[in-house]
Amino acid sequence: MGFRLSKIYTRTGDTGETGLGDGRRVPKDHPRVEAIGEVDTLNSQLGLLLAGLAQESELHEVLAVLAPCQHRLFDLGGELAMPTYQALNQLEVERLEQAIDLWNEELGPLENFILPGGSTLIAQAHVCRSLARTAERRCQQLNAIEPLEGVALAYINRLSDLLFVAARIIARRQGVKEILWQAAAKP
Repeated sequence: MGFRLSKIYTRTGDTGETGLGDGRRVPKDHPRVEAIGEVDTLNSQLGLLLAGLAQESELHEVLAVLAPCQHRLFDLGGELAMPTYQALNQLEVERLEQAIDLWNEELGPLENFILPGGSTLIAQAHVCRSLARTAERRCQQLNAIEPLEGVALAYINRLSDLLFVAARIIARRQGVKEILWQAAAKP
C-alpha cells in the first residue's frame, strides 16, 4: 500500500469542502460525501457488533461471515471516494447470498414481524441492518445524479439482508426468543 496519512488535519476542509480521491473538491454535504459518511457509520457500528460476537464462542461462525464485510465496506468507501476505482465484485455479493441462504435454511420461514432486541448483540445487528439501509438510500441518491458502476448497490442491499438474517441467527444461537411485533389494539 502506497500512500499513508502522516498528518491527520490539513485545514483544507475548514471552509466546508472536502477532497475526493480523483482530486475534485466537493461540499461536505454533497451526495457522494453523504454516502461515504453513511458507509463509514455502518462500518463503525459493524465493528461494535464484531467486537461483541468475538466474546461469544457460539457466535464465531457469525463473526467469520460478518468480519470480511467490514473490509468490503472500506472498499465501498474507496469506490465512493474514487469514482473510477472498483474493488467490490460479484463474488462478494454471492458470498453474502450463500450465507443468507444457509442461515435461512436453519431458521425456516419468517411468520411474524420481529423487533430489534432480546439481547445486546441482536439489537446491534438490527442497528447495523438499519444503517445499511440508510447507506443504501444515500448510495441510491448519489446514483441518481452520478451513476455508480460495479456491484456497490447490490452489495449494500444484500448486506442489509444478511444483517437481518444474522440478527435472527444470533437469537437462535443464543437461545433468545425473538421479540414479535404486537399490533396496537383497535379502538
